[in-house]
Amino acid sequence: MNGPVDVAAKPRARERVVVHVDSRAARWVGALALLCAAGWLVVILARHHQQPDWHYSDRLGWSLTVLGAVAFIARGIFLGRPVTTLHATAAALFVLAGLGAHVLSFDLLGDVLIVGSGIVLMWPTSAHPRAADLPRVWSLIDVTADDPLAPFAMQTGKCYHFTADGTAALAYRTRLGYAAVGGDPIGDEAKFPELVADFAAMCHTRGWRIAVVGCSERRLELWRDPAVIGQSLRAIPIGRDVVVDVADFEMVGRKFRNLRQAVQRTHNFGITTEIVDEQQLDDKLLAELTDVVRASPSGAHHDRGFYMNLDGVLEGRFPGIKLIIARDAEGRVQGFHRYATAGGGSDVSLDVPWRRRGSPNGIDERLSVDMIMAAKDAGAQRLSLSFAAFPEIFEDKDRGRVQRVFYRLIHILDPLIALESLFRYVRKFHAMHARRYAVISMTQLLPLVVVLLTLEFTPRRRHL
Repeated sequence: MNGPVDVAAKPRARERVVVHVDSRAARWVGALALLCAAGWLVVILARHHQQPDWHYSDRLGWSLTVLGAVAFIARGIFLGRPVTTLHATAAALFVLAGLGAHVLSFDLLGDVLIVGSGIVLMWPTSAHPRAADLPRVWSLIDVTADDPLAPFAMQTGKCYHFTADGTAALAYRTRLGYAAVGGDPIGDEAKFPELVADFAAMCHTRGWRIAVVGCSERRLELWRDPAVIGQSLRAIPIGRDVVVDVADFEMVGRKFRNLRQAVQRTHNFGITTEIVDEQQLDDKLLAELTDVVRASPSGAHHDRGFYMNLDGVLEGRFPGIKLIIARDAEGRVQGFHRYATAGGGSDVSLDVPWRRRGSPNGIDERLSVDMIMAAKDAGAQRLSLSFAAFPEIFEDKDRGRVQRVFYRLIHILDPLIALESLFRYVRKFHAMHARRYAVISMTQLLPLVVVLLTLEFTPRRRHL
């Protein structure tokens, strides 16, 4: 099998690996050190039991401190985490500070610092995004069809792993020793098995455990072989794509009644729409749209999200981005939707809708419908209207006990993302499509929840 193409920048001096622990010998050394530290603690406790008058408190304190540090080091070794120059330097400083604290009679602080040296020495490394990868990633998105999440691989904070020939890639971010993959691979699907195997091997050398969020049903097999991935992953359904077949879309029949009424209200208000390329905004239009973003309840000052959206609204950073704009009868912009394209224009995906507070009802429906019609005229095949998370929970009126618990937990996130309101909106289009999954290790559920939620909801400053 070919190895991954060398697209990473030369590591910084502080990130240069000084000790590789991904070997059986290193694991034996770690296990032996842990056994010796634990054995010494047992010896001290046993001697105190036999000789109660023997002064043992200092020895016990040092034994517990050494055992704690060695336990964290052994854990890092078994996870395969490499030691970099920065790790080694920081750990040495922690040890020196701990010894200094003991000299000054701050024994508890000294013990904490020495134990902390083990944590610092084996702290997980991180991957760093490279802006120079964007043109290569866009070229792969432009040949990836029938994947609504493909354009979101361009998000600024993501890193990329390419095949040796550069014809396929996947997007991921690292946090706390996990490599979280967003969506499916992009590019040549014949190369996807090779890509995933190379990615898993790379993660193994860096001590990263893998999680995938937004994996489509047809790509689950890529992540199911523990021999390839290096760990056993389980697929958990998290929702469905909402994809309109634009060629067959017509607002005809009783089921589209609510949608027709919403669109008609905007016509009665005199709302008109236009479509522009985000990279071709003039100063006047940019100022108008910026005013909408700042007046929007969606959050004017921060970007959030990782798996199913982009960032950098109105910055013109990404290719293939279209904006559909709604103006009222006086010509004032009341809202706009941002769409990304893939597959040479065959696929169009909604990123984020924006509108002013107090704008006329039905604007979102009108913008979506007009974009569907424009996509049909442009020869597109599919238009994605976002993602319906946990639709079964919202559809089922007779929820069981477990579903009621999850329903309440979901609504805790309403200040960040109103999932039920989003579901009520996309349901009007009757376009529920394929399922998406989180592919995770169930033995690491609690730390994974922390990692995945912080990746999705940690705010990032928007530059407007």
